[in-house]
Amino acid sequence: MNFELNDEQRALQDSLSRLLADRYGFEKRRGFAASPAGHDEGTWRKLGELGVTALLVPEVHGGFGGSGCDLLPVMQELGAALSLEPFLASSVLGATAIRLAADDVLQDRMLPGVAAGTTCVAWAHDEVAGRHTPRWVETRALRQGDRWVLDGGKANVLAAGLAQHFVVTARVSGAADAPDGCALFLVDAGAAGLENRVFRMVDDSLGGELNLRGVAAIPLGDPTDGRRARAAIDTTLAVGTAAACADMVGAMQAAFRLAMDYLKTRKQFGRLIGENQALRHRAAEMLVSLELARSMAIAAAVAVDRPEGADAALDVHRAKLSVGRHARTLAHGAIQLHGGIGMTEEYAVGHYLRRIHVLDQLFGDGDAHAMRLAALA
Repeated sequence: MNFELNDEQRALQDSLSRLLADRYGFEKRRGFAASPAGHDEGTWRKLGELGVTALLVPEVHGGFGGSGCDLLPVMQELGAALSLEPFLASSVLGATAIRLAADDVLQDRMLPGVAAGTTCVAWAHDEVAGRHTPRWVETRALRQGDRWVLDGGKANVLAAGLAQHFVVTARVSGAADAPDGCALFLVDAGAAGLENRVFRMVDDSLGGELNLRGVAAIPLGDPTDGRRARAAIDTTLAVGTAAACADMVGAMQAAFRLAMDYLKTRKQFGRLIGENQALRHRAAEMLVSLELARSMAIAAAVAVDRPEGADAALDVHRAKLSVGRHARTLAHGAIQLHGGIGMTEEYAVGHYLRRIHVLDQLFGDGDAHAMRLAALA
């Protein structure tokens, strides 16, 4: 696919690349992962100052009103750096859900802080029983007088330990798998009845599980407007999927560079191992996987910018399926080209496979998206 960044996108990517190279080297990143915070608060502030956190927030709320294509180079740089910052959780998922579902009052209240990076909002939608089913929601919302309360549980909540607020999907009517009957609610992280079990995922990023028992919540818009809620959920998941694809491409690029550098410097029996024809063929296959994944990530970004297109939903599912498979293939190859050192905790290449594994599972794995493609076809 022929795709060129414009001047603004290229300038932002260059600035972000320099920032992450300065503050997010692999050894520094290992220190951030081992810290109680689980990320680098200084880098997160810098991302806010650079305007990265404001990318998808509308201009009226202090953002840039960016698109999926604007998001593409940013996610690639964050993926290459193995970033632990809550950008996907807050600046992508949280910001998109609030923008699409909240009324003007809540948007005025929440989005300026999200744009500045001073407010972290996490997306809480997945549930254990759903397992890659995008519209499975068992969590219930009940109206008690003039307020709403939520009961249920949420899994795979990115940046759960860093969020001040959660955007929670809950059902106001219908069965757990009904296409309509859901609404979106804003929940304070310190609300009574909310239990937040925070853990580290396999790539060292923060995740969590929420247990809600009579938790007070503020509806984003009209809870009875199922059509708007459904559109907000579907679009948020689509944008998140496109972002995950771009992140995986960034991780692939970095793993490929590490492997190529190793082939050019490692010697055995007096010769560079990169002179071995079998390894050169393996490297060529990895490059093909990278370029295919890059094209599919671009297709996903274009699809979320043009959701009215006939094949928009298909392109997102195709991208997640294809990028996930090619990313795993490349990461496995990069580790194998390194030999034993590729399996060590102290070397970066194995950490790229871990990140790809987490991203591949987010928003549905390859099998889930293959099933959705079959259903749409």
